[in-house]
Amino acid sequence: MAMEVTQVLLNAQSIDGNVRKHAEENLKQFQEQNLPGFLLSLSAELANDDKPVDSRKLSGLILKNALDAKEQHRKFELVQRWLSLDAALKSQIKSFLLKTLTSPASEAWSTASQVIAKIAGIELPQKQWPELVGSLLSSIHQVPAHVKQATLETLGYLCEEVSPDVVDQDHVNKILTAVVQGMNASEASIEVRLAATRALYNALGFAQANFSNDMERDYIMRVVCEATLSPEVKMRQAAFECLVSISSMYYEKLAPYIQDIFTITAKTVKEDEEAVALQAVEFWSSICDEEIDILEEYGGDFTGDSDIPCFYFIKQALPALVPMLLETLLKQEEEQDQDEGAWNIAMAGGTCLGLVARTVGDDIVPLVMPFIEENITKPDWRQREAATYAFGSILEGPSPEKLAPIVNVALNFMLTALTKDPNNHVKDTTAWTLGRIFEFLHGSTMDTPIITQANCQQIVTVLLQSMKDAPNVAEKACGALYFLTQGYEDAGPTSPLTPYFQEIVQALLTVTHREDAGESRLRTAAYETLNEVVRCSTDETAPMVLQLVPVIMTELHNTLEGQKLASDEKEKQSELQGLLCGCLQVIIQKLGSLEPTKIVFMQYADQIMGLFLRVFACRSATVHEEAMLSIGALAYAAGPDFAKYMPEFYKYLEMGLQNFEEYQVCAVTVGVVGDICRALEDKILPYCDGIMTQLLKDLSSNQLHRSVKPPIFSCFGDIVLAIGENFEKYLMYAMPMLQSAAELSAHTPIADDEMIEYTNSLRNGILEAYSGILQGFKNSPKMQLLIPYAPHILQFLDSIYMEKDMDDAVMKTAIGVLGDLADTLGSNAGSLIQQSLSVRDFLNECLSSEDHMIKESAEWAKMAISRAISV
Repeated sequence: MAMEVTQVLLNAQSIDGNVRKHAEENLKQFQEQNLPGFLLSLSAELANDDKPVDSRKLSGLILKNALDAKEQHRKFELVQRWLSLDAALKSQIKSFLLKTLTSPASEAWSTASQVIAKIAGIELPQKQWPELVGSLLSSIHQVPAHVKQATLETLGYLCEEVSPDVVDQDHVNKILTAVVQGMNASEASIEVRLAATRALYNALGFAQANFSNDMERDYIMRVVCEATLSPEVKMRQAAFECLVSISSMYYEKLAPYIQDIFTITAKTVKEDEEAVALQAVEFWSSICDEEIDILEEYGGDFTGDSDIPCFYFIKQALPALVPMLLETLLKQEEEQDQDEGAWNIAMAGGTCLGLVARTVGDDIVPLVMPFIEENITKPDWRQREAATYAFGSILEGPSPEKLAPIVNVALNFMLTALTKDPNNHVKDTTAWTLGRIFEFLHGSTMDTPIITQANCQQIVTVLLQSMKDAPNVAEKACGALYFLTQGYEDAGPTSPLTPYFQEIVQALLTVTHREDAGESRLRTAAYETLNEVVRCSTDETAPMVLQLVPVIMTELHNTLEGQKLASDEKEKQSELQGLLCGCLQVIIQKLGSLEPTKIVFMQYADQIMGLFLRVFACRSATVHEEAMLSIGALAYAAGPDFAKYMPEFYKYLEMGLQNFEEYQVCAVTVGVVGDICRALEDKILPYCDGIMTQLLKDLSSNQLHRSVKPPIFSCFGDIVLAIGENFEKYLMYAMPMLQSAAELSAHTPIADDEMIEYTNSLRNGILEAYSGILQGFKNSPKMQLLIPYAPHILQFLDSIYMEKDMDDAVMKTAIGVLGDLADTLGSNAGSLIQQSLSVRDFLNECLSSEDHMIKESAEWAKMAISRAISV
């Protein structure tokens, strides 16, 4: 049944385009016409040591792609397809794969190990291939080094693919034993030791029981710590990666080892190669993350003898940890500011220092200040930059009371350094630090303002001047201005920045036109800052915001006039269109929110809408997310007048709702449908058939990302509120969808925080739909149509109340729906509500809520219920 595929596989890698294309078509055809033969031929190729390495490697890759895909729905199809194949065939393929693990060609066995893991990921949860782990482990001690390496690599991939609950504890113990023995210094082959260390990294999630046993845990920790001292760099790096993973998975088990780990990491950070030192710093960052989470979750209110597992490792290590991190700040690289994705030991050290500051608060300040004072004026740029970076890093965490006096002294120094320091790195870090000062220590809630009438003008002048500096410095100066502006958001009717408004806007527009604005994200930063300046502006500057409208419109118009562009130019143009649409969105929201400016602004509405439609038209198949959001803002501002744009806009709305691939676009479009419903009310009726058809299609598709489903349900609610009883013809389609989603969301096994969050957003969407439907049909003769659905809605409310895991948003919507039910259906709901298991408890819980919005909704619901019951 297996066929000769060597030549086709080699041709598929040919430099000659025609040969390659022909071979790829042959492979595709073979796969479609005879899948079992195709998979068997590939596995036979992979296992055959007489075949060329290139054809074997590609055959393994194609096999892997036949079992797994990134997109969820495609992955699901491939899994089902594999499971439905003939058992004898699958067993033949698997024996070829296991045979490949003994091949001397590393390219072959390395691919085979990944394919085996993919099959295990499909079969082990189905209780198939139970002998796999045993057969991998059976001969691991008697085989040549390369086979041992291949086996360990396979075990590592296997642990990555399957979840711990599908491997029984006996097998887990054996895997860990094999892996830890493979790491031992007594193992002669460094390749084997490295494969074992990497496998342990993947297997740590399986080791819950082993980490709870003191002896086993001591053994694993000893081997890992010894491996961090290996003569091989890759080995040391992999061992530290294991330690980082252990620090987050088994934080509560680390106390006996923390002293030794500190000694090892300190030596490593000081002396080892950067790749290894980075992981050693990462260990402490990871410990900070754990402690920040624990302290945030429990607040500061637990006593020393409580059972909260915070060991205060960071607090205890402070006197030694902080000097170690400060030392790293002096190891900067010459080019680090220019390189976007640069990550080096100095940056890692600063990041860790910032996390330490968030973990221990005020205690860090006295340990860092001497370093800053000693280095900030040194002739060597490295020392000045390190001192500035240290200062910027500790601004989040300590209390404003502790930091304000220091910052007040430092501010003037920083402003001078930003304009006068001869070194680009120092200016870059200084601008970043000023941004951090404005972000964390400036705003309406601060007792002692850092920024006063006296220094405000100097600050603005320096930042605007720095926007003319090198792109990396200018970008950070924009960021600092962003936070400066944001701090005055709640300053009341007059802002200290008002006198400089025109000058600030002009300076930002100038930055967007710089020749080098494409470097260091500068153009994007300038527009983001401009948006914030507009968003936080006061009524006083509204006339100046109005003057900005034609300016931005002209810029957007210019992006549409371009000739045929090369693809990278097209991407830049599209990005610029996005920034300009985003800017218009903020302007529309600002001007549309006040009656006087709205009237003047609306004279531009036709032209703006025309521009947005042209932005859509120049993207053949996809809709521009930012333009869509801006149209939502325009609909909100225009109200019923938006109807005149619908005939031309509708096709793009439909295109957005059909965009499964870019699901964020789909989600944004669903949100805009809601905006338009609120603006047009029943004028949206002519478009409802098309919109509802598309939304129902979206819900029943397994290709659409799950995060779009909750907003679609909310959107149902918006549509009903707009068209009222006209929603009747959609009830028979919408209600069953809501009911099945409601049942699903009430009985989801909650696995992790992400799932809890998603379940809550799904429930909220469903409840918003119910609320809209009940309110939309209120006082209409067709209200009767809802009576059959009332028991189900109540049952849903009962079940989510019983689950006890709803967040405040869901609680508020849920109590609102209970009120709507009583308010709309009156006596028809009264008796049902009286029979409900949990209504009274739920109502009382909401009435005594700390959250005044929940309390308010509950009081209204209580009145509606007593009216319904007394009828």
